[in-house]
Amino acid sequence: MGRKGPKQWHLKVVEMDKSKFSSLLVYLDCGSVATSNAQFGASRCMQPPKERILALVYEYWLNDMYLNNRMALPVNSSPAMVFPQQNFRAPIDSLRFAAHLLSGVLEYKTLLDARALPVDYARGQLAGTPLCMEQYYRLFTSYRLPGPERDTLVAQESSVMPEPEHVIVACKNQFFVLDVVINFRRLNERDLLTQLDKIAKMADSEDESLPPIGLLTSDGRTEWAESRRALMRESTNRDSLDMIERCLCLVCLDDASGAELSDTARATWMLHGGGVAKNGGNRWYDKPMQFVVGADGCCGVVCEHSPFEGIVLVQCTEYLLKYMVGSPSKLIRAASVSELPAPRRLRWKCTPEVHKLLASSADKLQSLVRNLDMSVHKFHDYGKEFIKRQKMSPDAYIQVALQLAYYRCHRRPASTYESASIRRFQEGRVDNIRSATPEALAFVRAMTDGTLSTSDTEKMEMLRGAITAQTKYTILAITGMAIDNHLLGLRGIAHELEIETPEIFTDEAYLISNQFVLSTSQVPTTVEMFCCYGPVVPNGYGACYNPQSDHIIFSVSSFRESPQTSSAEFVKCAVQGLLDMRDLCNKCNRASTPTRQRPGGTLETQTQTETSWQNQTQQRPSDSTKCQQTPPQVVVETPDQTKVEAQTQTS
Repeated sequence: MGRKGPKQWHLKVVEMDKSKFSSLLVYLDCGSVATSNAQFGASRCMQPPKERILALVYEYWLNDMYLNNRMALPVNSSPAMVFPQQNFRAPIDSLRFAAHLLSGVLEYKTLLDARALPVDYARGQLAGTPLCMEQYYRLFTSYRLPGPERDTLVAQESSVMPEPEHVIVACKNQFFVLDVVINFRRLNERDLLTQLDKIAKMADSEDESLPPIGLLTSDGRTEWAESRRALMRESTNRDSLDMIERCLCLVCLDDASGAELSDTARATWMLHGGGVAKNGGNRWYDKPMQFVVGADGCCGVVCEHSPFEGIVLVQCTEYLLKYMVGSPSKLIRAASVSELPAPRRLRWKCTPEVHKLLASSADKLQSLVRNLDMSVHKFHDYGKEFIKRQKMSPDAYIQVALQLAYYRCHRRPASTYESASIRRFQEGRVDNIRSATPEALAFVRAMTDGTLSTSDTEKMEMLRGAITAQTKYTILAITGMAIDNHLLGLRGIAHELEIETPEIFTDEAYLISNQFVLSTSQVPTTVEMFCCYGPVVPNGYGACYNPQSDHIIFSVSSFRESPQTSSAEFVKCAVQGLLDMRDLCNKCNRASTPTRQRPGGTLETQTQTETSWQNQTQQRPSDSTKCQQTPPQVVVETPDQTKVEAQTQTS
């Protein structure tokens, strides 16, 4: 469990004339204002217990960030982790991969059940602090239940969720129950493969094919809640819903997409499945963990974001990939269950009303598919090692580069969200690093004014000033001193006490500052996979980045319906900005000139010492609507897992 947080220092209460604080009286519904140290001390005795305060803060945040949101989960809320491209030569290969992956999931679940997972410790800024681990225990034990006005995060701690011993396998838009524990024995990989093969053959039976009910979960949350109520009128549907809602996770056996599997295409397929004509109905978006295994080697994880943050997803998936590489012999020795019962197909009774709702959900998902504009780019000119040699924080440096990219595209600054982990605190999730600082604005203006009025030395000073400001705010955020969660708590308390909403929360400046046109996250990995998600406002960008030692992976999303945005153009400006910032550093610090990486060099692991970096010249895109893609790299070995904290992660 993470430490309670840094020691809090309270300012002395100064004796004041009543006229000095009369404006505060409108926010009080009982009691009086403390005007002396004695009164302040007495008031603290009447505060609710810290457990209640903790629950309130977490509840305010969870509702505001996720459960109150009525938008559809795919693209808008649910991020995806895209695995290295797999080379499946035959249909059975994808089933072997799924069985091996699922075996790793069961191993990981065993660690979680025993509370044997090693505690994470912070690294980077303020390294060494133990971090709260509660998010890990929601990976396979929670479910987001749709509601007409607010969803509910159902957890295993409640009596509603008994211990699950099955997974749901989605194949050709059908759902099957796969029991992973039979006669008190966990199935080994060979048994799992046998069962998955049976499921694939059952799904091919067109005579028993049922409507793609999973499409309903891709709809808006209020619409899905209404559809679920319609389904619940039939006992058959209630039984099927119960099996899905109580499962450990989903394994989605996807058909081949039929498209060229570039990084951009794979990210797109992970986020929405390609719509109703492809694998869009082969999902159940309310479940936190959906492992996607495509027949064409397009694999990854789609996660429902409300139970946990990006670093938890990264740690889990890296454990699984390491397990799949390092444990084949152990699986062969595992004892097999002699008699395997046939997997069960979930049945649905669909009234004309349900069929109508399905058609509506399919149309909305297809609209979302057409609207998403995704661009994944691997920037190969340099990576975080070059940035470290400039004595700069790689995350702060990339954040300034994103500010420069947006300013180049739109000639104005953007309200920016960068998620910051606050797992140093019990039940801590994230707060916001507001990266659009005055220092960053001064730098990007100097870099784009088109004149020689600002010297390189002055620009370099501005760059260092912007990075210093970003780093300072990062430290404030990860130590619980940022403003967003604080203001959210005040707004929640005002609502709970039935106080009229304070004017600050209806002020135009406050509203604009919370329309995050640029939603960003650093999601670092130790293997060549990457995270992606959609923008959070119609005219915005989602920008996720994964800094490696000698390159940086960017996943940029926007909506085609917005005439203001273009993901490819944003990537082009980001590349130009990164090259310009490198050139500026080299001009002002000749000692930092990069050297060419030796052949056979490997990616940095989390414990590796500094290595040389690439100095290969990358051609800038000449077409603003297209982005040059790098063929995906197949990972054949994963480095040892280490205890990490991503200071910034999926928003």
